[in-house]
Amino acid sequence: MEMVHLKINNIPVEAPKGTKIIEAAKSININIPHLCYHPDQRVKARCRLCSVEVKGKAKLLAACSTEVWEGMEVFTDTQIVRDTQVGILQLIMADHNANCLTCARNGHCELQELCTRFNVLDPHLPDVCKYPKANNTNPSLVRDPSKCVKCGRCIRACKDVQGIEALTFANRSDNIIVTTPYNLSMEKTDCTLCGQCSLVCPTGAIVEKDDTQQVLDALQDPDKHVIVQTAPAIRVSLGDAFGLEPGAIATGQMVTALRMLGFDKVFDTNFAADLTIMEEGAELIHRLKNDGVFPMLTSCSPGWINFIEKHYPELLPHLSTAKSPMSMFGAIAKTYYAKQTGIPLDRIVTVSIMPCTAKKFEASRPEMGRDGRRDVDVVLTTRELIKLIKYVGLSFDNLQESEFDSPLGTGSGAGAIFGTTGGVMEAALRTVYEKLTGQEAQPLEFEAVRGFETIKEATVIIGDTPVKVAIVHTLASARQMMERIKAGDCDYTFIEIMACPGGCIGGGGQPIGTTNATRLKRMAALYKLDQNLPLRKSHENPDIIKLYKDFLGEPLSDQSHALLHTHYHAVHKMYEFSTEAKVK
Repeated sequence: MEMVHLKINNIPVEAPKGTKIIEAAKSININIPHLCYHPDQRVKARCRLCSVEVKGKAKLLAACSTEVWEGMEVFTDTQIVRDTQVGILQLIMADHNANCLTCARNGHCELQELCTRFNVLDPHLPDVCKYPKANNTNPSLVRDPSKCVKCGRCIRACKDVQGIEALTFANRSDNIIVTTPYNLSMEKTDCTLCGQCSLVCPTGAIVEKDDTQQVLDALQDPDKHVIVQTAPAIRVSLGDAFGLEPGAIATGQMVTALRMLGFDKVFDTNFAADLTIMEEGAELIHRLKNDGVFPMLTSCSPGWINFIEKHYPELLPHLSTAKSPMSMFGAIAKTYYAKQTGIPLDRIVTVSIMPCTAKKFEASRPEMGRDGRRDVDVVLTTRELIKLIKYVGLSFDNLQESEFDSPLGTGSGAGAIFGTTGGVMEAALRTVYEKLTGQEAQPLEFEAVRGFETIKEATVIIGDTPVKVAIVHTLASARQMMERIKAGDCDYTFIEIMACPGGCIGGGGQPIGTTNATRLKRMAALYKLDQNLPLRKSHENPDIIKLYKDFLGEPLSDQSHALLHTHYHAVHKMYEFSTEAKVK
């Protein structure tokens, strides 16, 4: 690798050729201010807050887009640089709704941090912000244009990572805005409510819909029995907000925090992940033995489900009919658990802690309940749980560890790895292999399905039969796979698809600041959890075995079909009809 030598603020730096100034500065712990720059996105160079002075250049250069060269001398803190950065912040604040105290991102806003850093505490330019009304029409996301700084991060996440283009720039010059096609609400566009836009937004322009007050009200109601389930990815991301190292395993502290918040029972979504494997694995075996529709596609990720319903409804027969672990848990909680405890249904409140904004939409679907009653009453993202923990003043990193409750709190290592790309596939293969051959897979780890490539494929020998599988994450990659299926260029038996980069570890509801680097650390943590658990196969979970014996009968039984399976349907986008009307 060719290296170049330069100086930043008179400090010698060695960096690989092609490195941007902003990255070279970071290597010596200099944080050049920025808004549009994001380490996982291609260069935009829009905000110019990263302007630096380079010896021999008449104009300031953008540190996010300028590559280092041999002998370069960079200055990040000269008077002209500082004056430029302060001036840009003043201009941004003149067109910004600065109701910071009531903003969802208060204390976690990059613009707020920059204004504090540069002492822009009393903006003196005239306020020209038009304060457009926030869009709050879906269960998952709220878009507030008055907080937008036009950095373009959300557009890049939507277009480059997800291949959706539900967000775009409109107008020119000082009238430029970030908006949706035809300025429709997000759910009426191609948007899948995955929330990746909210994860990269530096301000409060796109945030999750906050449902914490519903949970607080339920916890304070003595007539309510409030239970909570926590997704596998939460335990390796929650600590980010409390000073723990990225990827730190905080399962025990999380359970304790939830009990201290007042939840009557704290259960584990890993239990329902094991249940999902029992049903989904049985469905795969049934299709293999009965010449079913192949490839079979997983159905755990709600952003992916929204995507296939909107963009590839003709391929819906390929989807597994199994509900997601969250929805399976809700169904069991409102039936089996209610029966076991004798608690009336109108007293039970089910809360889910998920790394995903689209889960809020999933829980609201009529298919995910019965008799007009939702199985999952409230979904909170990781970020909302962080708010609750801080609200009651818990010192999270100092909490004692505790265990999940029974009977819905026992989960296997297979359930734990559901939280990362490839995990659902590996968990399913462990069970399907043993069910078809009568022997445990050796080794139990299916290394071929692990990794961070957005499309992975592997051939697994089950008995004497080669089974070709694929693992896909991000919707841009899902589109590629769907096109291959449509073209008949796809001989896979089973395909796992997750909407978000890295799967749930990179979900749209995860802590702000999530990057691919932190996703990789969370992935490693989940595999470590699996490795250290005594129970590593879904079909050996004793609580799952008891559930089938006492209540469900067997996988794919009439009872399990009624509670744990569903069917999806085509969703027409409103702007398709608007376009047709204009043409006519």
